[in-house]
Amino acid sequence: MKTVLIVEDDPINLRVFSKILTKRGGLNVKGTEDVEEVMRIVQSGGADIILMDVSLAHSSYRGMPVDGIKITQMLKSDPQTAYLPIILVTAHAMEGDRENFLKQSGADGYISKPVVDHQKFVDQIVALLPK
Repeated sequence: MKTVLIVEDDPINLRVFSKILTKRGGLNVKGTEDVEEVMRIVQSGGADIILMDVSLAHSSYRGMPVDGIKITQMLKSDPQTAYLPIILVTAHAMEGDRENFLKQSGADGYISKPVVDHQKFVDQIVALLPK
């Protein structure tokens, strides 16, 4: 069973995403906004794909505040973790944001909140899962 790591600072979103992915997607889910924990999970091979909230209000790494873009850049620039598909999730989607976020971060995909179409949400994630 594939594991989705959800990096999200809103407990309600985390619950909703987890429920959709486990019930509809048959996927295993882990969730955290703790960047050290994200790194531990990823480096130990504990995730097959990451759902990354762009605006993480409380997250910091080694004493510096970081958002989802920054964490994605760190993961994508490390040969150990660069292969891992990362999907950005954000509520602040203006025209052009999507391209900017993808370009800046090196992420593999992009989902806007709120997630209305649960099946499409699952399909987007499954499509990027390593076979």
